[in-house]
Amino acid sequence: MTDIQLQIFSPVHQIQHPLFDETGLKVFIKRDDLIHPIISGNKWRKLKYVLIKARTEGKNHLVTFGGAYSNHLLATAAAAAKFGFKSTGIVRGEEVSNDTLFLCKLHGMQLIFADRESYRDKQPLFQKHFGNDDDAFFIDEGGASTEAAQGCSELVTELPQTYHHIFCACGTGTTAAGIINGINTAKLSTTFNAIPVFKNGDFIRDEIDKYLLSPTEYQLHTNYHFGGYGKTTPELISFIKTFVAETGILIEPVYTGKMLYAILDLARKGHFATGSNILAIHSGGIWGLLGMKDKFTL
Repeated sequence: MTDIQLQIFSPVHQIQHPLFDETGLKVFIKRDDLIHPIISGNKWRKLKYVLIKARTEGKNHLVTFGGAYSNHLLATAAAAAKFGFKSTGIVRGEEVSNDTLFLCKLHGMQLIFADRESYRDKQPLFQKHFGNDDDAFFIDEGGASTEAAQGCSELVTELPQTYHHIFCACGTGTTAAGIINGINTAKLSTTFNAIPVFKNGDFIRDEIDKYLLSPTEYQLHTNYHFGGYGKTTPELISFIKTFVAETGILIEPVYTGKMLYAILDLARKGHFATGSNILAIHSGGIWGLLGMKDKFTL
């Protein structure tokens, strides 16, 4: 089988915007979306040590979970194909067909659809289908795990300079925890800023904290969910269309679009000290656009 290694290509680009000039800010974006066409952004970082653990334990069948438009399902399917694993995705909800699941199946992933009630308890669901399969390896939804946080922490070692603020969108909180751990390991004075993509996102603090290596202060901005996970508004869609057309950087409404909107809004409100260097993490996920095409009028 192929060794689990992948060349990381994730440059840092400066974002030009009149507002940043007016407020004396320098804003950059770490292009984790460029790591791999499908296993991109935090998906590769979160899967790296999970896959190494599976290989070390002699497990060759990856079993994971996600919604019908899950970037994690697609990334796992692509990683399994690339590194010689079999893969199964347990999909939340009734059986459907869409572009994301087509790509999962094209990469060899088998799909099992589970009703929403059963889906809530993933370990029993795994045991029901694969409890007798010694080759099966459980991967939680979104790849959330200690190994995933370890992979995400490595992002900090790649940074070309120190930033006053680092921003990242949050779903499971694993990526945020990893980056915070990386900041602490490097003994940086950087303030980490989490943008939860869920409504009432204060709960994400508990999810982040359980993967932290030591208690850490960070900022949680909970007002940029635009209605909740997978939700959007005309204002956010308009922002994304303008941003992509003016920068050539593809973003989507579920994660990175909300995070970048938050940075501009906070800058507009005078949240940052003049002269601040700010880094936004592009956590990939652009395949999520496939499930939201109807939101865009082009």
